[in-house]
Amino acid sequence: MSLLRYTLIFALFLTACSTTSKPTNNTGSEIEYLAKSDIDTVADIHLRQIDQYLKELSYKLYRRNPRYCDGGTPNIEQCVHRLFKQTSTTSLIGKNAIANIKLSVAKEFTGDRVNRFIIGLWAMLRSAYGGKSEFFFYDELDPQKLYNSARNIEIAVWRLSHYRDDKGKLFLITNGIDSKIVNLSFERLFGKLIATQDTLAVIISESSRRAIKNVIQRLATAVFLPI
Repeated sequence: MSLLRYTLIFALFLTACSTTSKPTNNTGSEIEYLAKSDIDTVADIHLRQIDQYLKELSYKLYRRNPRYCDGGTPNIEQCVHRLFKQTSTTSLIGKNAIANIKLSVAKEFTGDRVNRFIIGLWAMLRSAYGGKSEFFFYDELDPQKLYNSARNIEIAVWRLSHYRDDKGKLFLITNGIDSKIVNLSFERLFGKLIATQDTLAVIISESSRRAIKNVIQRLATAVFLPI
């Protein structure tokens, strides 16, 4: 961290200490509020959106694939609760993120594929945010990691739509199209996840003047990008 950043932190601390008591907002103390830039607030909002989309996605995946929820459809609420309890109690961020995504569509896996897929996405995306759950002006985000995470979502979605078992059935059912029903809600939700990451990547790139290296791959042969 540069000397300038340390100086700014110390100045903010002195300001907070010398200020008379003021009402705080709902998200933290006065000093936390002072320590946030506009970019930090934007990052916080994007991360909250990501968490919301992942929870919505987990519900939808269990509804379409109830066999992976212990107790079936009536217990989906409990399955989702257990899933997100894992994210709050287990250190999942790191190299195991991509391994979990791959495992969710692996032939040899016999466990809860929805759990593995969501846990993998959650860990991969949190890694893109530096493992943080809230941002302050001394934090830095890497626009390349945010961009890479968006491309990884695209790869994961392609695998969901194409990887099948020996009987030709998809490991995880998402979108559905038949003569009577067209269900593209998964596509829209994944699109929101991708757009959220891409948008923040551009914002961080512009504000930090750090260029993003675009990566072009064929989805059928694409490899997950490093985070």
